[in-house]
Amino acid sequence: MTILQASLLGLFQGVAEFLPISSSGHLLVFKDIMGLSEVPALFDVTLHLATLASIVLVFRKRIFGIVASIARWIARRSGEADAENLSIVVPAALATVLTAGIGFAVELVDLSGAPKVVAGLFLVTALVLVASSRLKPGATGYRGMRIRHGVIVGIAQGIGVFPGISRSGITISAGLASGLDRETAGEFSFLLAVPAILGALVLKLGDLAELAGTVSPSALAAGSAAAFAAGVASLLVLLPIVRKGRLAWFAAYLVPAGLLGLFLL
Repeated sequence: MTILQASLLGLFQGVAEFLPISSSGHLLVFKDIMGLSEVPALFDVTLHLATLASIVLVFRKRIFGIVASIARWIARRSGEADAENLSIVVPAALATVLTAGIGFAVELVDLSGAPKVVAGLFLVTALVLVASSRLKPGATGYRGMRIRHGVIVGIAQGIGVFPGISRSGITISAGLASGLDRETAGEFSFLLAVPAILGALVLKLGDLAELAGTVSPSALAAGSAAAFAAGVASLLVLLPIVRKGRLAWFAAYLVPAGLLGLFLL
């Protein structure tokens, strides 16, 4: 893999990780086009780790606030100011457990050699986005979150492991369907990506030796830098779109992309 190829894949990853167009699906399709189908899955996870850093940067106030609130709760010093952050913990933990269970099962279905199937799943994502745009926005914020919100979004995130199904698109849509308001559904989706990406990294660490033999450190660094920069930009673009309920806009890209993939790949 060349530095240019790694940078392009990193760019696609950073853009598609947050914009609801499926980063894993795009990586699979573009690797197939570039003839890089033998690159180990740990490369993809490393790019996801770079986009994780972009989440931490953009949502640093919320993330550090949750960590501080948990620390005060453990020390029995939490107060009313910690209530909102603490209300996120149980639904997020439950969602993460469900994602891990469903995601593990999904991982057993290898679609790395089936780009046409992935292209078809782009169309499924488009349908989900259009359907979510027709939902009446809920009024539930973090303080009103319950276990059912974590269950619904966690199941959706597990399904989002399929390449071609956008993790951000399906989890935001699920959050809206569960009654969350748009801003909470969007932010909760991105916060849940943190444990999901870290878990995927741990599971793929066994591929480290294989990755070292396929991708040079300079190519890996270039790809990661591109993914981080594109991830920050994508988050800043997407958040206002989520608040305005305009996720269906991305179906205008996914439908032709899916159809082209079905007929040309």
